[in-house]
Amino acid sequence: MKNATVQNPTKDASGQVTLSESAAAQINKIMAKQGFDKYLRVAVDGGGCSGFQYKFDFADAPNSDDIVIELNGAKVVVDDMSLEFLDGSEIDYTNELIGSAFKIHNPNATAGCGCGTSFSI
Repeated sequence: MKNATVQNPTKDASGQVTLSESAAAQINKIMAKQGFDKYLRVAVDGGGCSGFQYKFDFADAPNSDDIVIELNGAKVVVDDMSLEFLDGSEIDYTNELIGSAFKIHNPNATAGCGCGTSFSI
């Protein structure tokens, strides 16, 4: 697996968030299909059936407190607050018989729901 580039000179990038090659490929595919070059924003919000939930959205540009993760041209931004919950996580994309989705492999989560979109710490 290639290492993703993490950009934000004010933050220590060691052990933070990584991006799988399959996630990078899917992000690039979505951007090409939509005809724009944006960032995928990954955030953690309160809620969901386990206490916290992952949120995926698009962003035109990173905010000043974001880290930018880039792999094979795919760009993901994570805000400072969400980074605390995602430290050491991998953003992945899976394609299974029951469906395809972005998944977060989060070593900090102590429990999660069946759909994989919410977790507790």
